Amino acid sequence: MKALLFDVFGTLVDWRSGVAREAEAHLAPLGYKLDWRKFAEAWRMQYEPGMEEVRSGEIPFSKLDFIHRRMLERILPAFAVGKLPESVAASLTHAWHRLDAWPDVRQAFDKLRRNFLLAPVSNGNISLMVDLARRNDLRFDAILGAEIAGDYKPKPRVYLSAAEAFDLKPEYCLMVSAASHTGDILGAKAAGLKVASIARPQEYPGALAEPEVPVDLKANDLIDLAAQLHTG
Repeated sequence: MKALLFDVFGTLVDWRSGVAREAEAHLAPLGYKLDWRKFAEAWRMQYEPGMEEVRSGEIPFSKLDFIHRRMLERILPAFAVGKLPESVAASLTHAWHRLDAWPDVRQAFDKLRRNFLLAPVSNGNISLMVDLARRNDLRFDAILGAEIAGDYKPKPRVYLSAAEAFDLKPEYCLMVSAASHTGDILGAKAAGLKVASIARPQEYPGALAEPEVPVDLKANDLIDLAAQLHTG
């Protein structure tokens, strides 16, 4: 194994708590009182439909920031939230740039980078990934994923373009994804990558600790993965 390629939302960062915090910070001053975690979950539930519009060719490839904004506008009426001032809507859309990593991530990265190339392979756009990396002091060797490939996971091109960027055959790359992210796991496997699942049952209610499909490695968290990969 030469490179570790990471899913980000849910695998490296806690989107549910972060988006709930940001939603409250933006909407409570406007007088809204919501179940902020439910709001975050509803926003995330629009993720796959938003990706599919691009994957199916219904709309041209667009950065995730653009799709997050479309997703936000779709859920506001369900929470009886009216049209937001543009400055608020724009800032709230960037809530996804201000998420915190799970507690094990930074320590594990310090170990993993000694032996492997590290890169996100996320549907998030490059500026989003850079902001998350800088916020959480995560040192990547490259920012890869959807914007590089011009498509969204689990399309094979996203995984293959990441391997190509490092001049590696797919089998020398390990895709690291939360156990609940079955589509990502299957997509990476179909593209010829090795796959590791990380237990993230706290990602959202009902999230899995064990993958539903076979994987090459299973770990409780990234520190456990680092130990299995003998990083010392």
